[in-house]
Amino acid sequence: MNQREELIRLWFQMWLQKKDLGILKLFTANAIYVESWGPKYHGNAEIKHWFDEWNTRGTVLSWEIDQFFHKQNQTVVEWQFKCQMKNSEVTEFDGISLLKWTRDNRVQFLKEYGCKSDNYNPYQMSADSPQFRDEKVDWL
Repeated sequence: MNQREELIRLWFQMWLQKKDLGILKLFTANAIYVESWGPKYHGNAEIKHWFDEWNTRGTVLSWEIDQFFHKQNQTVVEWQFKCQMKNSEVTEFDGISLLKWTRDNRVQFLKEYGCKSDNYNPYQMSADSPQFRDEKVDWL
């Protein structure tokens, strides 16, 4: 489990440093990576291309890990993420990633799930009538 956690930490560090520290070794040649808002990448070469290209347009400001859960060949990691795209505001959200591993601890599948970090209680003003924010939901 510790090796898998270290590999996940390495993946997050790559984003924070904007530097490929072993993407082709971390992910299998036929790996699948699904981002929380929809894009899906096939294979470690495409994952590397996305990583390299994305980092020309944006910067990961922080990607903090809260906890890990392990079961057989799967890991779930809970995290908080913050980034800024060029000429754009800072975006932040909470999330989890579900990873499936090969026997030699390479990622064969990774799927992200996102959740707004700016939470609120819609029943705070009235228990009978919820008051929802009038805002666009980016990834649903």
